[in-house]
Amino acid sequence: MECHKHAAHEKNKEHKLCCVHKSKAGIRCPAPEFTTMAYYKGIKKISLSDYLGKYVVLFFYPLDFTFVCPTEIIEFSKKAEEFRKIGCEVLGCSIDSVFSHMEYTHKPREKGGLGDMAIPLLSDVTKKIARDYGCLLEHSADEGVALRYYT
Repeated sequence: MECHKHAAHEKNKEHKLCCVHKSKAGIRCPAPEFTTMAYYKGIKKISLSDYLGKYVVLFFYPLDFTFVCPTEIIEFSKKAEEFRKIGCEVLGCSIDSVFSHMEYTHKPREKGGLGDMAIPLLSDVTKKIARDYGCLLEHSADEGVALRYYT
């Protein structure tokens, strides 16, 4: 099955310039594959293909140790078991290193960290995952940071 975007691009060449469609992710399109390092009960390599046969909620957040994002990340972690019960895994992703993720989870919540997490935090230091999923800011004051994004 061909992705819906390709036909639209052929009909409207200007449509290609749209920021949203720089994404390789799209409705009725296969999710872009990735393999990256992650922190989840230790440092490990994780690929999207590890989750074949399951639903996946992949969410992006801008940076570790920012004051807004922890609430959302912690809530996803708290609900991880409920997602698993319906055959769905939750993965968090930012452009930070796996070592930053490790420190973020080792720092207690009351001191600005995440504490123990029930979900992997993916490291996207190359920014390829965020770019492929269409949430990387590339032309703004926050260039190089991923937006909050859920897919």
